[in-house]
Amino acid sequence: MSNWSQQPPGWGNNQQQGSWAPQQSQAAVQQPYGYGYGVPRPMDMSVDAGLRSFMLGIYNYMALGLVVSGVLAWLAFSWSISPTNMGLGRIPGVGFLTPFGQLLYVSPLKWVIVLAPLGMLLAYSFFLANRMGAQGTKIFYFAFTALMGLSLAAVFFRFQLGSIAQVFFMTAAAFGALSLWGYTTKRDLTGMGTFLIMGLIGLLIASIVNIFIASSALQFIITIAGLLIFAGLTAWDTQNLKNSYYDAMDQGEMQKLSVNGALSLYLNFVNIFQLLLSLFGIRNEE
Repeated sequence: MSNWSQQPPGWGNNQQQGSWAPQQSQAAVQQPYGYGYGVPRPMDMSVDAGLRSFMLGIYNYMALGLVVSGVLAWLAFSWSISPTNMGLGRIPGVGFLTPFGQLLYVSPLKWVIVLAPLGMLLAYSFFLANRMGAQGTKIFYFAFTALMGLSLAAVFFRFQLGSIAQVFFMTAAAFGALSLWGYTTKRDLTGMGTFLIMGLIGLLIASIVNIFIASSALQFIITIAGLLIFAGLTAWDTQNLKNSYYDAMDQGEMQKLSVNGALSLYLNFVNIFQLLLSLFGIRNEE
């Protein structure tokens, strides 16, 4: 994984992730990571149509966030690499660093790029979520996905472009299947939440420990466990979002819930992508 992906999974997630607007019901305040509650409820045709529209809006916001991150990641990578040796360092199989690349990914500024998304999520979860309206939530979401793009640019330094594309489509297929199951299943997934969050915390602790011991065996276990946890969170978040639709009290609340839901699913997608890339990605030096 990239500089970002080497961080404990869930950073830049709910992982995912802290409990992850004026007065609202608990189910309506869908925080990142899909923390929420709900049980399946009966629907008539008009409610069903409204729910489909609501979920489509969430997926659209999520897709736009992925586009923002992908475009900025590619631009940052393109501006960071040159075929000409500028004396600033060489990336095997990629090229030579430009002054821009040196600034972003070698200087101390790289730690800002790595840690800022986590800081934004924590600030939003604990301080900003209840203070922001729908428009402010949208601005936060796209600012966050833009910053994530700068962090994710590091995957282009480490992995071959074709490999990145293959893993992205693998992720899209897996995510789509998991989210569809979460939407359509008759099983109440609410009880999964406690176990998933406990697993997430354990994953975070193990990842921090592995930064110091650098065990390849532990890293493999973390990767597999992370995939299972984020797979569960994808289905769980989807069902929670579906159920929270009934508790939204007005249009502004619905829009805010839609963006928060997109953030939860975006974080699931990005973490699954990075974990799969660490397993199946072909590195440039290879």
